[in-house]
Amino acid sequence: MAVIHMQDLIDILEQTGRDIIMPAFAQAVQSETKSDGSLVTTTDLACQAYIQQRLQQLDASIPMLGEEMSEHDQLSLLTGHTGAIWCLDPLDGTTNFTTSLPCFALSLALIRQGKPVMACIHDPVRQETFAAEPELGACLNGQAIHAAGATALSDTVGFIDSKRLPAAIATAFACKPFYRSQRNIGSCALEWAWLAAGRAQFIIHGNEKIWDFAAGSLIAAEAGCIVSDFAGRPFFPTTRLSSPVLAACNSELHTQVKHLLIQAKQEI
Repeated sequence: MAVIHMQDLIDILEQTGRDIIMPAFAQAVQSETKSDGSLVTTTDLACQAYIQQRLQQLDASIPMLGEEMSEHDQLSLLTGHTGAIWCLDPLDGTTNFTTSLPCFALSLALIRQGKPVMACIHDPVRQETFAAEPELGACLNGQAIHAAGATALSDTVGFIDSKRLPAAIATAFACKPFYRSQRNIGSCALEWAWLAAGRAQFIIHGNEKIWDFAAGSLIAAEAGCIVSDFAGRPFFPTTRLSSPVLAACNSELHTQVKHLLIQAKQEI
């Protein structure tokens, strides 16, 4: 098996953003609606094809689990393949991309033995590249990053995707906010990366796909965040294509938010 270096992933994603995504962003974008209601553009497909080609040049034995694959093929790889796999979202934030909102990213993780061992997220608009490997910390453009230091929920800013939460929980969090402010920027990858960089204190998402959290969860964890599903269970190893997400900048806030989720669920 070929030796793969983090810089290889960084170079591939940065070139994809520079040569494919940003030129297309400056033009009118044509999109189609997939069966799950999400959008796909020719740019998504071009990015996936290009990245897959480059990754095969690094090691042709590693298959890719990508967003623009059929669900059958995704599950087959996740449940039936025992070796390493790539997990790719070639353009996370497609709706933003199609509406000229400059919040989107590329997200790539290498998964070995059921766990991410390399993670890279690239924001081509701001030219920010976030990367991490287990026990080596997380970095932004080569500089170490760390989660925010916060202890009071009332002082926090968090990313909450209300659309994918049970209506009663979303309503409770909106009508009785425990945070200072909340955001939803339409790109899971950027929310993970920005949490890791200390730009927010928590994430609550009702259902992220594995390509949404594979890279981001490792980057956030290496920056000092606590990441899990709503019950506090780790994401990996997993055979699930999706999971609810609860992440926070430290264990104290993670525990507090988890209790709030449990309480809100009991009141439904």
